Amino acid sequence: MEAILSVPFQFLECPNLKLKKPSWIAMPSAMVVYSLVLVSYFLVVGGVIYDMIVEPPSIGSTTDENGRQRPVAFMEYRVNGQYIMEGLASSFFFTLGGLGFVVLERSNAPGMARLSRILHFCVAFSLIIISFVVMRWFIRIKIPGYLVE
Repeated sequence: MEAILSVPFQFLECPNLKLKKPSWIAMPSAMVVYSLVLVSYFLVVGGVIYDMIVEPPSIGSTTDENGRQRPVAFMEYRVNGQYIMEGLASSFFFTLGGLGFVVLERSNAPGMARLSRILHFCVAFSLIIISFVVMRWFIRIKIPGYLVE
């Protein structure tokens, strides 16, 4: 395999470039990188790529028993389809749950006061539980009769 890959380099020579990093480029801080990762997670989980390809409406509408149109935020009975607001709301609560795990991890920092540690635990578990309950509620709205005992 190495003999096959080395054939082009017998005829071609790699240029000897001496590239320097511009002086105005600095290493980003950890919080900047974390913020970029968190924002990209929010956008990807929210289905921005799906929204750009399919171009769904921001909210839908349905007709009630009196014949009037009423807005709906969830595309019922379609697991692989979504309105824009549905994706953003779901993405917000997924990100909130993820932040709960980040706060939970930060609560184990050495030298943290006992009261601060307890508050971190309470905030972390609250975020995780709220996210879990709301996402189950969203699934019940999206697929009526699912997870019902």
